[in-house]
Amino acid sequence: MIELDISEQIAALRTTFGDIRAVLDIDAIRADIERLSEAAGVQNLWDDPENAQKVTSALSHRQSELARVTSIEGRLDDLEVLVELANEAGDEDSAQEAREELQGLQKVIGDLEVQTLLDGEFDPRPAVITIRAGAGGVDAADFAEMLMRMYLRWAEKHKYSVTVMDTSYAEEAGIKSATFEIDAPYAFGTLSVEAGTHRLVRMSPFGAAGKRQTSFAAVEVIPLIEETESIDIPENDIRVDVFRSSGPGGQSVNTTDSAVRITHLPTGTVVSMQNEKSQIQNRAAAMRVLQSRLLLLQREQEAAQKKELAGTITASWGDQMRSYVLAPYQMVKDLRTEFEVNNPSNVFDGDLDGFIAAGIRWRKQRVAG
Repeated sequence: MIELDISEQIAALRTTFGDIRAVLDIDAIRADIERLSEAAGVQNLWDDPENAQKVTSALSHRQSELARVTSIEGRLDDLEVLVELANEAGDEDSAQEAREELQGLQKVIGDLEVQTLLDGEFDPRPAVITIRAGAGGVDAADFAEMLMRMYLRWAEKHKYSVTVMDTSYAEEAGIKSATFEIDAPYAFGTLSVEAGTHRLVRMSPFGAAGKRQTSFAAVEVIPLIEETESIDIPENDIRVDVFRSSGPGGQSVNTTDSAVRITHLPTGTVVSMQNEKSQIQNRAAAMRVLQSRLLLLQREQEAAQKKELAGTITASWGDQMRSYVLAPYQMVKDLRTEFEVNNPSNVFDGDLDGFIAAGIRWRKQRVAG
């Protein structure tokens, strides 16, 4: 005869979940869904495809938020019923199922609690991630591609929409750089803690046998801003170059000069785009990313000036934020949060939630402190 008592854990989860509901403002989410549903139901909605995309994307995001909350509510109720049934029947299989469901709920509620810490101005926005190979030659290019796959796998696991905007392939292996968009609720706020320099230590598959190689790659994360917030960029401040889209090894993948590279001359910021088939589409996409980067740069400069005036300048995160060690031992460690795991293959396969949650909590503590 078994007696399963996890009432205290369930009560703690209900308390945490109640606090989360209050922060998320479920009534406001429902009101937004009603308003956006009406807008999405307008007969001539798709006469303006750009606006239609915004409306339907916003509606999908809010519906996903509400579905996530209501799903947790249902699972908490079902868990209590499952515990009662397990105790009445004395069934160990049902008791084990209840324990596993408790662990699952602890994770999803913990993840949702982390989201409530994302209260920055741009946190709810889609994220544009750029990965660049750093020092380390061919290994660095290969590492950059490993990181790109890692983030794409993370997005895939969460069923988030991904658009690869630009990829510059290295000659021997890997990539020089890549830019892609992840469109999901709070994508920027969630992934912004991934920005920084990543380091890989391993036995190089490209160099002399038996020698360890250290290589680096930089990860940049910016929010994709709304066009109404975009800053004005004078034509005289940019240089536009067009070229043919290329694939691995530098081979051309189409026969027209459709790829676009825009250089912002005052800051030296460069954006390349080759995802779309036409030069006009690539230019428009590149301009939007450029405006996002310049707006974020402007906000960072304003924030730095405010800190300087207030006399509270704080150190930056530093050049290196995470190490991936494959030899002589196996470990991935975040140098800011001290969070670490001993299974790099899982991390490279997209298992990033622990690192991201620790990073968000670490950042919030620094701001609060």
